Amino acid sequence: MQLRFETRGSDSSWVSEVWSCTSERVTEMTSVAGVSVGLVFWRQDGRAYAGVTGPETAAGTAPVPEGAAFVGIELAVGVSLAAVPTPSLVDAGLELPGATHRFFRLAGDRWETPGPDDAEALVDRLVRSGALVRDPLVAEVRRGGRPEVTPRTLERRFRTATGLAQGAVRQIERAREASALLSRGKPVADVVTGLGYFDEPHLARALRRYVGRTPRQLRDGAPGAIALDLAQPTS
Repeated sequence: MQLRFETRGSDSSWVSEVWSCTSERVTEMTSVAGVSVGLVFWRQDGRAYAGVTGPETAAGTAPVPEGAAFVGIELAVGVSLAAVPTPSLVDAGLELPGATHRFFRLAGDRWETPGPDDAEALVDRLVRSGALVRDPLVAEVRRGGRPEVTPRTLERRFRTATGLAQGAVRQIERAREASALLSRGKPVADVVTGLGYFDEPHLARALRRYVGRTPRQLRDGAPGAIALDLAQPTS
């Protein structure tokens, strides 16, 4: 029982990563907290589907279409659908109607269903059409900038664009990075120190909350499908 992932980064500032996945004898998985909006396309039993995923604030259990093949586009933090406020997608998502093997519908228009190599081209078309938008203030913060606005204004704009507080985004991203490091054999103490956790129990609590695994389970490769490509290099 497993999910077989292939994940890559992107040169587009609008895209965080692009992934593909197949499910083999899997009917459920551990879902993992995430910080961005995504577009996902899958095929099962000769039918095609498309959907939008939202940020997730905690790990949980989710069903998996058995014997399905997926392509996913994780958008950069702060990139959102013009027609759907990101806060409404937190811990939720929506299926896009009328998907076929060749096309899907979004924002009232028909778009060509992408493969893993076509993701950036699709995103570029969506941006040019106005279907995808982002707050330049959030983009500046994510690049390490210091916008000349009050902290209150920045936090309000960040929540509107991402559906999450800045602190929540940092915690989720840190837990995901810790998971990847532990799964590749990094000592727990080194992960605690390197990522700024207070101590090992602090790390363990974060992993259980956001990833649904303990440090030992990640290092030992605990059985069960998880919606995370632990082989993906960390930044």
